[in-house]
Amino acid sequence: MQKNKVFGWSIAVALAGFLFGFDTIVISGADQPIQRLWNTTPLFHGVFIMSMALWGTVIGALFGGIPCDRYGRKKTLFWIGILYLVSAIGSGIAWDPASFSFFRFIGGLGVGASSVAAPTYIAEISSPANRGKLVALYQFNIVFGILVAFLSNYIIGEMVENDAWRWMLGVEAIPAAIYCIWILSVPDSPRWLLLKAHRETEAREVLGQMYNSKAEVNKVVHDITHSVAHAANNSLFQKKFRYALTLAFLIAFFNQLSGINFVLYYAPRLLEAAGIGAEDALFQSTSIGIVNLLFTLLGMYLIDRMGRRTLIIIGSIGYIISLSVVAWAYATGASQVILLSFVLMFIASHAVGQGAVIWVFISEIFPTDVRANGQAWGSGTHWVFAALITALTPFFISLVGDNPWPLFAFFAGMMVLQLMFGLFMMPETKGVSLEDLEKKIVGS
Repeated sequence: MQKNKVFGWSIAVALAGFLFGFDTIVISGADQPIQRLWNTTPLFHGVFIMSMALWGTVIGALFGGIPCDRYGRKKTLFWIGILYLVSAIGSGIAWDPASFSFFRFIGGLGVGASSVAAPTYIAEISSPANRGKLVALYQFNIVFGILVAFLSNYIIGEMVENDAWRWMLGVEAIPAAIYCIWILSVPDSPRWLLLKAHRETEAREVLGQMYNSKAEVNKVVHDITHSVAHAANNSLFQKKFRYALTLAFLIAFFNQLSGINFVLYYAPRLLEAAGIGAEDALFQSTSIGIVNLLFTLLGMYLIDRMGRRTLIIIGSIGYIISLSVVAWAYATGASQVILLSFVLMFIASHAVGQGAVIWVFISEIFPTDVRANGQAWGSGTHWVFAALITALTPFFISLVGDNPWPLFAFFAGMMVLQLMFGLFMMPETKGVSLEDLEKKIVGS
């Protein structure tokens, strides 16, 4: 396989993950300034300001498989970039809560659709040996975007005195424009060209750029066109896909019930609740982004070596320890050093485990005929719970009196269940071709 060429295409597509990470986390710097500006109640602020992008993400994720299958992965990825661009500009110039919510919703559509289209595309052009690493590039770009958003918010907050939040949100237009241009250089997925568009000649041309010999191209074409699930009835909700649907639902469910978005979206507010000053809290939030990035790199290194299931088990143990200590630290008023240290351990556990695995695993467990819709199912589950948690967090924080220890204790309990999932239900998918995985999970 021409690894350099495939890697280049994967990098271009994975930039959608950078925009995903930046777009979802940049709101953390605008959280409290916007609430003060428009004097919103905690419930209104959570549902219509902080989580509106996530409701767009739910829609984009649930229905992102439709344009992926109908128009192709590449065209879908391009229009995702346009959504990000419009959202960034609109959010920066928003004049009231309604306009702000609308433009954040538009960006959310892009985030949701990208979590379907990008992992699907990268999985379909990768070899079994490097599929985990290449699809994990998407996750790397997500956390890189998160780090850049935290740093950007801090720098803009220091440099701009009035309405800094508008610049925080509007600056995303720059990487969005770059992405829209770059994505035009990648070809369509050969698996989509063969099974969805029925354009074998074009598929062979793309495969010819990926493989060194005609014999290899012929073998790949044969394996794809003779996959066991390829039939007239390619509806996702069939009995034979039940196991894959359950796996995708559970890994996405547990991803959000770890509390990861709760911490990332409300990092400054949570750190302030621990007694850290507002400016220091915004600065300390960048340490979350740095740890997330470093341990995502570690996860990328390990995912094709140790496997997806092993990383989920390791991450689950780290979650349980860190969340339990954070809950204890809030409940007892323990030192800020202890609290921040175990918040960072929580972030590291996520980055090595769920963060590295989720998009890779979901992109692997469904056959090509239903992969985009299967990715939409898993991604939609992820974003529904992300939206619910983000929307309700300000309300629940107000109920517990700005001491969120019960929430961290709840998340720790959910991670015990994830550990059981990893130990007793989750299959290992590393090093297996997509067509062989289809036989293993769907059956022949």
